[in-house]
Amino acid sequence: MADVIDYRVLGDDMQLVEVALDPGEAVRAEAGAMLYITKDIQIQTTTGGGMFKGLKRIFTGESFFITSFLHGGATGKAIAAFAAPYPGKIIPLDLKDFGGRFLVQRDGFLCAAAGIEIEVAFTKKIGAGLFGGEGFILQRLTGNGLAFVHAGGTVVRKDLQAGETLRVDTGCLVAFSESVDYDIQLIGGVRNALFGGEGLFLATLTGPGPVYLQSLPFSRLADRIFQAARFEQKGEKKGVGGLGGSLLGGILQGDRKF
Repeated sequence: MADVIDYRVLGDDMQLVEVALDPGEAVRAEAGAMLYITKDIQIQTTTGGGMFKGLKRIFTGESFFITSFLHGGATGKAIAAFAAPYPGKIIPLDLKDFGGRFLVQRDGFLCAAAGIEIEVAFTKKIGAGLFGGEGFILQRLTGNGLAFVHAGGTVVRKDLQAGETLRVDTGCLVAFSESVDYDIQLIGGVRNALFGGEGLFLATLTGPGPVYLQSLPFSRLADRIFQAARFEQKGEKKGVGGLGGSLLGGILQGDRKF
């Protein structure tokens, strides 16, 4: 049984989740996610069930250790808050509403009530594993309580009916029910594939079940920052200044004053 916890999500595009615990209750979080805690919170870092479970978390993009935040006091509420690692949204998932199991992108887990387990889930189809944005390995969250997942940009939930199909960019898939069939399809047409800018493959999701999508995958954000940094470096080598060079460089280096 997972602990029954209270929570609130704060912020807009840089969100955090604040969890309120009764005495004896705990919340588990990925390493480095904690923002602040009140005085009655006790921090306990373990493998979460032995070396094998720690290794399984590494495969899903998490750290070997997991940290539990336990209300060790005798009365009242204690608070633990956790922040997403990049701009976007936090998705609360009550796993008992989804049959106690939900699939999440690698490294999508943020925190959860004590009693929720993070397991390795392998994609069932070779095409989805080779060409899907998440590869062969996904996270499976199991239990009957609250879990929190982070995603980039704006989050959209689609509730697919039986047989209903949705095709999305492979990197924009955040989480989906195990009842949803997940596969990869080649984009039709040579010009579409080569010059459309959307890559060669799309993720195909067939209902029934809920699907969560993100508008800004971290990989896309990182790629744009990398491209901008390369442009800035080339501009410096060629002596290029102005808005395209010095302004961007100042923003990236944190020394631009307005």
